[in-house]
Amino acid sequence: MTGPATLTAIEDIIDGSGVAAAIEALLPIGVRHRQLTARALLTGMMPALDDDRPAHLTRVHAALTTLPAGDQARPGIAEERKTGPHQLTYRQAGRTFNLVADALAKEHPDGSPSDALAGVCDDLLEASIPAEHKDASAALAVDWTDAETWSRPPRHGTTQCADPEAHWGHRNSNLPGPKGEMFFGFYLSAGTMTREEHGPAVPELARRMTLSSCELDPVRALVRVLTRMPAAGIGLGDILGDSGYAHRDAEAWAIPLRHAGAQLIQDLHPSDRGPKGTHHGAIIANGNLYCPATPRPLLELGPLAPAATAEQTAAHDQQTAELARHKLGRISADDTDGYHRVMCPAVMGKIRCPHRPDSMRLDRGRPEILTPPQQPSACCTQQTITVPPQVAAKTRQKHDYPSKEHRRSYARRTGAERTFSTIKDPATTTIARGWCRLTGVTPLALWLACLITVRNQRILAAWDARQEQNAQRAAAGLPPRTRRRRRKTIASLAAAPP
Repeated sequence: MTGPATLTAIEDIIDGSGVAAAIEALLPIGVRHRQLTARALLTGMMPALDDDRPAHLTRVHAALTTLPAGDQARPGIAEERKTGPHQLTYRQAGRTFNLVADALAKEHPDGSPSDALAGVCDDLLEASIPAEHKDASAALAVDWTDAETWSRPPRHGTTQCADPEAHWGHRNSNLPGPKGEMFFGFYLSAGTMTREEHGPAVPELARRMTLSSCELDPVRALVRVLTRMPAAGIGLGDILGDSGYAHRDAEAWAIPLRHAGAQLIQDLHPSDRGPKGTHHGAIIANGNLYCPATPRPLLELGPLAPAATAEQTAAHDQQTAELARHKLGRISADDTDGYHRVMCPAVMGKIRCPHRPDSMRLDRGRPEILTPPQQPSACCTQQTITVPPQVAAKTRQKHDYPSKEHRRSYARRTGAERTFSTIKDPATTTIARGWCRLTGVTPLALWLACLITVRNQRILAAWDARQEQNAQRAAAGLPPRTRRRRRKTIASLAAAPP
């Protein structure tokens, strides 16, 4: 075995998850003895993937039959029969996998995993995280990617193909040419552990995953997985997602996660940015309530461009700080029904407003409302107003958008993209078309769960090696090794004098 996950570690993960016993309880009891158990099958799938091999059953059989003699006897790969020693055959490996796939599949497949399959995926990934890292962070970076099926798409004008659960989907591409293209298959979603906002770095381990047909919404599919975590004793913290998640209906993403105890940190879709109505006279913008006299340019601020200069960054941060002064401040947490109360910024002493005479005694360093509303609304006449849960339900999040605090916190979301890059890198394991030649949600999801479990072991091995190296450098009085940055760019070379 060439990868960092040893056979003992793989067996400990399978035994710790309890999925082997749960699968065996679902399998039919046959007349003939079945040599390959579900535990041995999973034990063979992971070493095959750990050796950077594709998800083929022939590779599983090869991985099991090439184990040392002692390791073959323990899981039953080689056993004694009346006629003498008998080694596992490929047909037996295929038979057991088909039984497992049939037991975990839905009676009427619809493109989504069954409850039994979802439980197996959850338990396997959770067991791949060591106890010392389980409580290191409750923050998760989420994303989805494409997983092509081996089946060819239906011919034009037909709906029949070898994988009826697969469907046409869209994926982005960084290659030259069009930035998007269609593919035929499934959406793979994952939630990756990332560090807390002001906490130390943690290994970026994928804690949850799911697979669904492209005909179904991957956001709703992942919500069902994440909201099961509190019931398993795993609290939800920050959930970092891009605009693809934030743009969904509040009932599909934001509301279920808030109800489960999560705090959202997400990029807003361009259609959701800026002023979007009022509540008791206060302007609803970017998930917050603002004073009716807030300058329009401040309300229409967008996120900072990735290539912004230091001067542009400082100017943008100054504008978002001024916008925060016009925000109605929250003075209570959500009650059991999701209601909370907010207070006028002038009453809180953040701005000067003629409708609040006491605020005019504040120093002139604070913004002043020069043209207050002629007919003040409730937000201008009352000390506080009540905000129901349906107001800004889709866009409300932990930090003001697009403030400096939001930008720094949202930068942690790249951990989700690194998760997919490690399972799509041709140097390790690529899940491109042909990686798995089995069709349907159940076989592919089972293989992907094993792949991500092995991927977590690679990340842990690299993490432990880096921590040991940093400890050695600290003992020698040297600073921790930093990541190598790009040394030169084309722009710097072009601007250099001859």
